[in-house]
Amino acid sequence: MKKFLMATLITSIFMACNSNDVSVEKKEPVKMEITERVVTHEVIVKGEEEVAEQTIRVAATSDVHGRIYPYDYAIDGKDDDAGLAKVSTVVNSLRAENPNMILMDDGDTVQDNSSELFNDLEVHPMVEAMNSIGYDIWTLGNHEFNFEKEFIERNISNFNGTVLSANIKNKKDGSNYVNPYQIFNVNGARVAVIGVIPPYVPMWESSSPSHFKGLEFNEILESVQETVKELDGQYDILVGSFHMGREDEYGGAGIYDLANKVPEFDVIFGGHEHAKYVENINNTPIVEPGFAGWAVSKADIHVKKEEGKWVVKGIDVENIQTKTIEADQKILDEFKYVDDQAKSVANTVIGEVSETFITRPDFITGEDKVTTMPTAQLQPNAVIDLINDVQLKYAGADVSSAAFFKAEANLKAGNFHNKDVANIYKYANTLVGVNMTGENLLKFMEWSMSYYNTWNEGDVTISFNEDVRGYNYDMFAGVNYKVDLSKDAGNRVVDPTINGEAIDPAKIYKVAVNNYRFGTLTKNGWVKPEDKYYDSYETMQDAGRIRDLIIKYTKEEKNGKLDPIVHNNWEIIGVKLDYPERDAIYEMIREGKIVIPRSADGRTVNVKSINLKDYVVAEEVASYTVKTGDTLGAIANKFDLKVPEILKENKNIKDANIIRVGEELIIPAN
Repeated sequence: MKKFLMATLITSIFMACNSNDVSVEKKEPVKMEITERVVTHEVIVKGEEEVAEQTIRVAATSDVHGRIYPYDYAIDGKDDDAGLAKVSTVVNSLRAENPNMILMDDGDTVQDNSSELFNDLEVHPMVEAMNSIGYDIWTLGNHEFNFEKEFIERNISNFNGTVLSANIKNKKDGSNYVNPYQIFNVNGARVAVIGVIPPYVPMWESSSPSHFKGLEFNEILESVQETVKELDGQYDILVGSFHMGREDEYGGAGIYDLANKVPEFDVIFGGHEHAKYVENINNTPIVEPGFAGWAVSKADIHVKKEEGKWVVKGIDVENIQTKTIEADQKILDEFKYVDDQAKSVANTVIGEVSETFITRPDFITGEDKVTTMPTAQLQPNAVIDLINDVQLKYAGADVSSAAFFKAEANLKAGNFHNKDVANIYKYANTLVGVNMTGENLLKFMEWSMSYYNTWNEGDVTISFNEDVRGYNYDMFAGVNYKVDLSKDAGNRVVDPTINGEAIDPAKIYKVAVNNYRFGTLTKNGWVKPEDKYYDSYETMQDAGRIRDLIIKYTKEEKNGKLDPIVHNNWEIIGVKLDYPERDAIYEMIREGKIVIPRSADGRTVNVKSINLKDYVVAEEVASYTVKTGDTLGAIANKFDLKVPEILKENKNIKDANIIRVGEELIIPAN
């Protein structure tokens, strides 16, 4: 790809990070004004041997989300199956076996894990790392557009390989924004790679249209079909590098659809879903390497030349996991400045937490790691109420909604650090205030409550809808309400009131949401762009991100001290969990004898309720040896039982007033 740039150097040795007062040393930032980019279709030669049979290797990562080191800066701890340093070791091994390997990244690369600290550098460290490792393809993901367009332009231009997306067009003339495809010549065999992105960037970034100014995002299936038609006769092997899930969350085309409707593909590499799978759909292998560098997906395509044409004889596909792999020291050394600076900012103290906000993150086990039901999504909690209080304050709103992005998100008693903010608020979202009718506010609330499954008689747990991501379940502040889970989705919100008055369908309320949820509201027709009355990014730029507003609120409104405040403004009703057998079943769950199901991709916990009818709970019994002076009444009181309950289990006792010393009594569970 030819690139034409104009660069203006801004000299600065120290840059402030986030909105705190900490300064960390950085490389000199460069602002690059992109004056022109010409998309070309030059074939890249990977090998020039004369062979009649060969194995063409293609490998891919996806959704690495700002990770170079195997480290999660939000929790300030190691992440053993993450990071491009570990990926690099795998790639080196694969490339040693097959030097002509094509290496791809399927998007969502430059966002998350404190990588925003480095957005002002000429080349973002993630792009610099991809260059060091030798990536050939970078397919854009939706999170690449979380920032100003100049940021993505600059990093596209500095990537040494080819940037792909067949469904992003320039509005002015319909031309391709980046390459729709790239052709490689591997020892005479032509490999074409097509890339795509979800078409919903304008919705997800609707509060910041400058992020995608001048661009349009077309439907995936039509774009891919047009690109395949354009490539007709130019390839022997067709590969998909798709930042998209197997099924589309809004009913559009997913990978399953493409595998079925575009059979020309020999293999498809997926992303966006954060899933780990190897499947075969319509004789097309599909594979995705999970999240953060969990694995490198590899396809070995065995081809043979027959009558002058390359014929695919077989494809071996696998995910090579990184957990037990040693990180590449070369990458660790090259990007030590990233790790040092991210850790420095992560550990900066910004306040104090007086008490732990959520004392039992896991509802059943009580552990910090959630393996059963997350308490925070079953009852009001201080973490989500803090976020909502921040949003209410800065948006000047009547109502606020916020979601739990991590089941384990919590604030522990002690120092309050930057890393703790990132832990409770994962994304770099901004704050939007909208004018919304009461009618649409109620529709919004009902939409959110579809996160729960309907409760059925005998359920001893409350479970979540597998088709709804946790980040799409909002809890509300400023409004009192009940959620009736005995009713189906769409009819669950009971007695919603604001300031003691029932929500008036015709009244306009000021509602605070993040910029992502603003896109949902506009897509569903509950608000229009002109209903926006406040935008923290427009007002404060990067300092207007919700994470930075939490810091600002802590310092300026709470004088640096956070107390766990729970509004207790909502509750779940329409369920009965206190069956006599419940405690025994919960103990079986704690012991691992019963496992609460997760979604197929592992991203959503607790997707099916545990019901009594599925489990036979053995009644527990104990024995007691009668001692001198015992009476049956005293023994019953000792075990919180009634005398007839003991008599029922001890048929040998003919008279309740006569028991013998040394006699063994059966004591039933109460």
